[in-house]
Amino acid sequence: MTGRFPPLVAEALAEAGWSPDGRDDDRGREWGLRIAAQASPGGRQHTMTAAAITAYAEFGGLRVRPRGEGEQIAPSEFHLDPFLVRQSVETLTELAAAIGTPLSPLGEEGDGTGILAVDAHGRVFVLDHTGDWFLGADLDEAITGLVLGRQPQRVNLDGGW
Repeated sequence: MTGRFPPLVAEALAEAGWSPDGRDDDRGREWGLRIAAQASPGGRQHTMTAAAITAYAEFGGLRVRPRGEGEQIAPSEFHLDPFLVRQSVETLTELAAAIGTPLSPLGEEGDGTGILAVDAHGRVFVLDHTGDWFLGADLDEAITGLVLGRQPQRVNLDGGW
């Protein structure tokens, strides 16, 4: 399909409905506006990063179900739909403070066990009950790691990994 992703990743994305030319910029902008308008009970709102808008445009709505055993850990199913985690404003604000850059929601990992987020630099993280994890320097790397079962790096208290 494309040299952008390893074959197993490209196959999982295609099965989820992704195609290299399926970008929908109108969806990206609309989703960004709708998510940014979501406020927590305390009045905080999601910060919208350019990387999130790009992700919504290209991958928005995809539910990816990898197959196989994984390279280091079990592959993770994920759903790139920020509306599933729209109530995560406070949680993402805490991690954003630790890493020193704004975060935007991307969706959920593992049928709701983790919150996927992207920062202003395009780096992708997952926050779950075991901690905060760095998945990749960009969305392609993060998707590849989730599908192939690559071990993410834990985010330290000082915001590094």
